[in-house]
Amino acid sequence: MNWILAGFLMFAFSVVQYLLVRKSVQLKTPSQFSNLAMFLIPSVLFYGISAASGISLHIGWYEFAVIVVLAVFFSYLGNVWSLKSIEVAPNPGYSLVLSKSYVVFTTLASIPLFHAALTVRSGIAIAIILVCSALISITGKVKQAGHVRASWLPLSIGAFFCWGMLSLTSKYLLILGVHIYSRLIYSMVIVTVLIGIEMAVKKISFRRISLRQAAISVLIGVCSAGFNYFMQAGFATAPNIGYINAMNASSIGLVVLGSAVFFHDEFSLRKGIGVAGVIAGLIMLVV
Repeated sequence: MNWILAGFLMFAFSVVQYLLVRKSVQLKTPSQFSNLAMFLIPSVLFYGISAASGISLHIGWYEFAVIVVLAVFFSYLGNVWSLKSIEVAPNPGYSLVLSKSYVVFTTLASIPLFHAALTVRSGIAIAIILVCSALISITGKVKQAGHVRASWLPLSIGAFFCWGMLSLTSKYLLILGVHIYSRLIYSMVIVTVLIGIEMAVKKISFRRISLRQAAISVLIGVCSAGFNYFMQAGFATAPNIGYINAMNASSIGLVVLGSAVFFHDEFSLRKGIGVAGVIAGLIMLVV
């Protein structure tokens, strides 16, 4: 599959997924249910597809050990640190921009690690996407001192490296010959177990959600499956995995527009400029 097509399909699933998450928040669904759906449902779907297609999920012990590290430390822990950093940062946008800057890390690291390409034009496009994403993410509102913790910065830096290592390790597994379904199924099952343990410790019961909330969670899971599959397909074929990560980061522009249309969220002139800049950077990257 062409990396640009894979990237745009990932982009589309990402936008729909985050709009559904926004709806889930509006319905006051506990966040753990959305997180669980993002990993449990894709693992079930991928297993069904691989079984029906006769695809072997067999991997060696070394590859499995790499997947365990990826799932526990880069996927699950990165998500925990990112959410906590957003919660205690003086402005949520500060944390988001810093953690999403892993695009630069993966783009540059891929050159010596995987002999990836990086043109000047693509580098400028990625920079434009990041700067304009900052315009969108950083709001004018600052939290009260009582809700701010100095720990937001190391937490956000931790998420930065987790997301970056998640991408680099995924590419490494693809180079080792690990099938996309194997990498996704094993890692997602591990994260599902961790989320299940978290829900059990916090005594979060499935009785707490309605049928409508459950349906939204299922749709979130389906979109997560599409998003993750096409991201991996993009990693496998892109000249540099940073290009795919940049396309992922650029999806924030359409999410902001969708949130303004469907949920009447704030849409200021600055955000409009940011969205226009993200779109321009995306076009520059893929054309």
